[in-house]
Amino acid sequence: MARYTGPKTKIARKFGEAIFGEDKSFERRNYPPGQHGNNRKRGKKSEYAIQLQEKQKAKYTYGILERQFRNMFKKATAAQGITGEVLLQLCESRLDNVVYRMGISPSRRGARQLVSHRHITVNGAIVNIPSYQLKAGDVVAVREKSKSLEAIEKSLSSSTHIYEWITWNEEKKEGTYVSVPARIQIPENINEQFIVELYSK
Repeated sequence: MARYTGPKTKIARKFGEAIFGEDKSFERRNYPPGQHGNNRKRGKKSEYAIQLQEKQKAKYTYGILERQFRNMFKKATAAQGITGEVLLQLCESRLDNVVYRMGISPSRRGARQLVSHRHITVNGAIVNIPSYQLKAGDVVAVREKSKSLEAIEKSLSSSTHIYEWITWNEEKKEGTYVSVPARIQIPENINEQFIVELYSK
C-alpha cells in the first residue's frame, strides 16, 4: 500500500471517528462512505475484521506504511513492557508526530512534509526523516531560516493542545521531548490489544 493521499474525510467516515483531527465534513456526514451510506445492512463483524480495522486505524492515524508498522511491532515485541503500549509509544516518538504534537503543523501529513523539506532540527542538526525515533530529552526546533514560514506561524498561533511529555518555547520556536508518554497520556482512541492479537496469529 502506498501512502494514502486521498480525501481524509472518507477514511474518517470508514472508522466512524475523526482520526485526522477536527473535520467539519465528517461532522456533517458521520456515517460510512458509499452509495448506501447509513442504509446498508451490516452484519456482525468477525473478530479478525475488528482487529484488522484497529490496525488500519492506527496506520492511517500515524501515517505509517505496513512494512514500517510491522517492523515497529517486532521492535515493540522485543522491548520490555506491554507490547501494545510500547507500539503506541514508538508511534508517538516519531519525529513527524512530535512536530505535529508541538503545534508546528496542524496535521501529521503536514508535519511529515516539514521534516522532509528540511525545516526541522533535532538537537541542532537538520533531520529530514519523518520516522526518526526521538529519545527523552531531544530538542526539536524550527530551523532558523524557516521560522518566518507563514504555514508554521499560522499553525503555532492556532495550536491549543498541551501535552505533559512535551515542552514548547514560543520565543525560540523549539520544544523538548521530555519523556516517552504513558498510555494514559496518549489521546488516540486506538485499542492496541486488538493489533497485538492480529499480529500474534
